[in-house]
Amino acid sequence: MQSIVNDISNNVDETTEDAYNVTVQDADRFFADEIADSVCMVGKSRSIMNTIKMIKMVSASRCNPILILGETGTGKELVAKAVHNIRHPNEQFVAVNCAALTSNLLESELFGHVKGSFTGADRDKVGLLELAQNGTIFLDEISEMPIELQAKLLRVLEVKEFRKVGGTKNIKCKATIVASSNRNLLDEVNNNRFRRDLYYRLNISPIVIAPLRSPERKEDITLIAEYFLKTSSFSPEKRNKVTSLTKLAMESLEKYDWPGNVRELRNVIERAVMMETTDKIGLDGIIFDPMECINTSSSNKTKQIEDFSLEKAEKELISRALQETGWQKTRTAALLGITRATLYAKVKQYNIGKDDETEEDLEDSEVSLAFS
Repeated sequence: MQSIVNDISNNVDETTEDAYNVTVQDADRFFADEIADSVCMVGKSRSIMNTIKMIKMVSASRCNPILILGETGTGKELVAKAVHNIRHPNEQFVAVNCAALTSNLLESELFGHVKGSFTGADRDKVGLLELAQNGTIFLDEISEMPIELQAKLLRVLEVKEFRKVGGTKNIKCKATIVASSNRNLLDEVNNNRFRRDLYYRLNISPIVIAPLRSPERKEDITLIAEYFLKTSSFSPEKRNKVTSLTKLAMESLEKYDWPGNVRELRNVIERAVMMETTDKIGLDGIIFDPMECINTSSSNKTKQIEDFSLEKAEKELISRALQETGWQKTRTAALLGITRATLYAKVKQYNIGKDDETEEDLEDSEVSLAFS
């Protein structure tokens, strides 16, 4: 559902108001409906529409627990917040990453503990299940929860009660429990890493989020990229100055496989905005993995770049573009998504030349082409 872009509302911080001003102005363009708008889930593809439909259906029911499945970076927490906004709009939303804590710490976080229950427990602690009250508790990456703790969670789902660590009093669990996983839980069950009974207890009406590379989802890539460009707060001095992407840049985004999904797409756009010196991001500004900058020789043999610098990469890109267009600078500038004046400045800056033609010859050929 972002495609459900990765939790923008948690990341914009001081610029939240500006980001929401943008989304209000462009709601019809970026969001499928008011639910998507309320949690910044960008996208209008058939896949997103189906996901939103499922969110509404599950949220309107009494289904508890609710399971969300999707690869890393697809926006599972945004889906959880959408469910929460529909079902418990005025209550607490509490999230915990099951992969981030050890078994003992996670148990204490979820259930709470009483004073003296273990070394260092110098006071009573309210657990997240209790803290959520009548709202929602989101168990992110539940597949990473230790087996021994899965049994205790299963009991909570069955009887809607729990005890604090070291406690004897039963506490009612009134919250909606939403769990997510980026793994295939049935595979985890078959490999004895996840309880079978817990899997079937969770797997009632799962909400599945398709990856960006999915044919039914790819049309959202352009929309999400434009949204991130509009709401970028990574380089405050460039806010509203970098306003668009060239056609070639957009095509490169659409052809990429996006193993990191929306989270990775956001990183690519933020990086491009930070590096851009004009008002438009060109093909040279789209860097999918900064660690994999490679030179390709004429014999198709590759080697790691020793001089890992933006200047060297930019010089190589401009040289390749000039060769591609037969050194026609007007076409080269258009291909790179920069102005002709910028291209001339870059050619001069990097001392890019062509051995068999003089600069005057090149200018004459371009003028001739313009008037032919």
